[in-house]
Amino acid sequence: MNSTNAFALRSQCVLVDGNFIAATLIIRDGKIDEILDSTASIPEGMNLEDLGEKSILPGLVDTHVHINEPGRTEWEGFNTATQAAAAGGITTVVDMPLNCSPVTTTADSLRQKLDSLEGKLWIDCGFWGGVVPANLDDLDELILAGVLGVKSFTIHSGIDEFPQVHPEHLSRAIRTLAKYNVPYLIHAELDKHETEPASIGDQYQSFLKSRPKSWENDAIDMMIELAREAKNEGHEGKVHIVHLSSAEAIPAIKSAQEEGLQLSAESCPHYLTLFAETIPDGKTLYKCCPPIREDENRQALWQGLADGTIEFIVSDHSPCTPALKHIDTGDIEHAWGGISSLQFGLSIIWSEAAERGYSLAQVIDWMATRPAIFAGLGERKGKIAPGFDADLIVFDPDDSYTITTEMIKYRHKITPYEGRKVNGVVLSSYVRGHKVYEDGELLGTPKGHPLLKKNAE
Repeated sequence: MNSTNAFALRSQCVLVDGNFIAATLIIRDGKIDEILDSTASIPEGMNLEDLGEKSILPGLVDTHVHINEPGRTEWEGFNTATQAAAAGGITTVVDMPLNCSPVTTTADSLRQKLDSLEGKLWIDCGFWGGVVPANLDDLDELILAGVLGVKSFTIHSGIDEFPQVHPEHLSRAIRTLAKYNVPYLIHAELDKHETEPASIGDQYQSFLKSRPKSWENDAIDMMIELAREAKNEGHEGKVHIVHLSSAEAIPAIKSAQEEGLQLSAESCPHYLTLFAETIPDGKTLYKCCPPIREDENRQALWQGLADGTIEFIVSDHSPCTPALKHIDTGDIEHAWGGISSLQFGLSIIWSEAAERGYSLAQVIDWMATRPAIFAGLGERKGKIAPGFDADLIVFDPDDSYTITTEMIKYRHKITPYEGRKVNGVVLSSYVRGHKVYEDGELLGTPKGHPLLKKNAE
């Protein structure tokens, strides 16, 4: 742990404004104070660490993490989730309003969450609130309590405390949120025909067919129409599609963006690196909603990223207990849907992106800069610039490792990526100038801060 308030980091590969340059970073009081030439002299007595050719990158910002505390901490928790994030080069997360208990749908439930995290944050953490039919009258209060935005489901969320919303609820929420210029995150699946639950058993293809692309496409079409109606009435709402899985929806999203609607979308490492043709039956660790789809669909998602229709990449770390995952029985039908991989996203995406000819700078734009801006944190997180928080990672893009359960820092040591060889190693992570992770180990004590909207601006 660097306990001083001022120090310097030097490297021949510092990512500044989208380009790698040789530079010296002067860190003071948790902020990037100056960016100097790599040959510049530093103030007398200041400690300098020269990292040679290792890359210095801005810490990643992951705006889609289910930490599940309070209430379901046997699934995850702030201590373990933020340790895993730090080990993966993530220096800021935004916590989802479920599957904690109580769900974060009121100002009081947000206060309970804040009370539960004291002394547990290894990195900085913001919070999304939730919109359900019962809390529309209290939405203003929830936003003013400090959430960075809110989320709804257009289908059953998986837990009864967080029921789905319908067009009349969505329409009203869009108009309220427009007043505050915060995003409305949508889990976009819509079962128009109220389909009878399918018999899936341990068959992955049966599960895939049970949640077709049309469900996502229809939900996104509905959100576009509702956003259009609100805009025509003078309400410029920000609508965001979380964990986009269906590439068939990309043209509609692109058209809405070109029309001038504030519509954005994200995708996740599992949709961009895994595909249905290779998922064995009975492997419940691959189950998530919406599902991992075919390789052809995956290729189209990458194209959506390339042309900017899909704005950024986040984990959707959605853990549960091994028992709820039904690992031993292979019962995909009854297994909880969610991918655990918070710690490995940068390496997983860098490995895939590099093969496709994308630069490390582009990956960091997708995984740090853009999600920071989306969450309203773009003036202090997601890039290396004077005045920004000294959230930094030291990264070796050329080294590689094999993902094992032994290295996992999050609560339950399970992941569909076990045994996968990936490129790019996070050597160390700094949060506001504190070195919190190095060479596989967490350092010191938790130094992370909660980020509420009133203090995130």
